[in-house]
Amino acid sequence: MNDGEQRSFGPLGKVLVIIPTYNEAENIQPIVERVRASVPEAHILVADDNSPDGTGKLADELAAADEQVQVLHRKGKEGLGAAYLAGFQWGIDHDFGVLVEMDADGSHQPEELPRLLHALKGADLVLGSRWIPGGRVVNWPKSREYLSRGGSTYSRLLLDVPIRDVTGGYRAFRKETLEGLGMAEVASAGYCFQVDLAWRAVKAGFHVVEVPITFVERERGDSKMSRNIVVEALWRVTAWGVGARASKLVGRGAARGDNRPGAAAADRPAAPPQSDAAARTPEHTADSAPGKLT
Repeated sequence: MNDGEQRSFGPLGKVLVIIPTYNEAENIQPIVERVRASVPEAHILVADDNSPDGTGKLADELAAADEQVQVLHRKGKEGLGAAYLAGFQWGIDHDFGVLVEMDADGSHQPEELPRLLHALKGADLVLGSRWIPGGRVVNWPKSREYLSRGGSTYSRLLLDVPIRDVTGGYRAFRKETLEGLGMAEVASAGYCFQVDLAWRAVKAGFHVVEVPITFVERERGDSKMSRNIVVEALWRVTAWGVGARASKLVGRGAARGDNRPGAAAADRPAAPPQSDAAARTPEHTADSAPGKLT
């Protein structure tokens, strides 16, 4: 069920904010301090991809001064998705009940995290959304906004997910949600990782809620967005969408007893000859209705 009004949710448990870093030396201390001030009970895991600028060393210094800050040192730059998956697994292994995605550059404002956590009390996954009423972006050129809005719209329509900001990366998951998403099967490494997880959550029937946020463009350091990331997201989303629609068509053909090519006739057991009237069966699909968002 996607409708959270028809079920109850357990307590949240301990909160872990995962902050992936690669060359974020200018940003790591301010973002850690803002998280600690906004949600004092939260713990922080800095997942550093062996940053050449010394971000990992700075994170170690912060961890040495604060027992609620931990550092996960990774071998090298392997992509945003890989960093988050490693952080999720670390958090699950250390008994955290809530795992939060947050950028290191301040674009995801820690001061808005309490609203996401409040919404998670009645949800499986909460997305900070730029593209619902109340959400907005600050200091973005129109070209970047059009790209982001277009990417979310394309993904939403092709994958049939009722999420307005499916590419956004400010998120709060319950541990049980992540455990039900098949993380071991997630192959996307770049920003399409966000689309992948949101789509998996909807397909699995989890209750997903969007909360409006103000996304602020970074002031220090270099953006990790690149043409290759955009291209990867485009082709993966297209492949997922086409594959999902093809599977539905095949399933419907099989349910009708359709013997046309592509209707999975080879997978059906042989049946004795019968009249056309007897061979017809009502069309049936097991597709669930799109999940309700609040």
